[in-house]
Amino acid sequence: MDAFHFALTGEEKDYLKNCVKLRIAARLAGKAAAVPQPPTDKLREAYGAFVTLNLRGRLRGCIGHIIGDRPLFTTIADMAEAAAFEDPRFPPLSPEEFEAVTVEISVLSPLTPCPDPNLVEVGRHGLLMRRGGRSGLLLPQVPVEWGWDRETFLCQTCSKAGMEPGCWKDPATQIFWFEAEVF
Repeated sequence: MDAFHFALTGEEKDYLKNCVKLRIAARLAGKAAAVPQPPTDKLREAYGAFVTLNLRGRLRGCIGHIIGDRPLFTTIADMAEAAAFEDPRFPPLSPEEFEAVTVEISVLSPLTPCPDPNLVEVGRHGLLMRRGGRSGLLLPQVPVEWGWDRETFLCQTCSKAGMEPGCWKDPATQIFWFEAEVF
């Protein structure tokens, strides 16, 4: 996999983080959220993305859209609302939590089939495992945060999909990889 050559300026990153805050604040206030037009055309390009919310160093919500099929700024705003209010692992975000939540955005490269699991680099690649009707995805920063090696990362991605940890060795399991710009 060639390196993901996607970079955002500080202004573009600030704009996207502001979109997250605006969308969540509007929902908490019971209002429709109008996101301002992006300052650059790059933010109108189609990319998949995840929005992760953390509260006091712990995960509080994380939802993403892996396929780049709509403008990035729209995807980020939609995933922000979903991470705050629709992550099934957590109750909806409260106004008090909103004041203390930190935001992490991951802009994804296109997913492509991984030709060899031995080529997966911890900290560089994210993974998606798929077999039958099950799939699970882990972002590139996850194995770094947990101190996992490559094999543990592969096994944990299988587990995230609800499959046995060694499923990545099964030829029936599809392994996709991607990179991300994380900020």
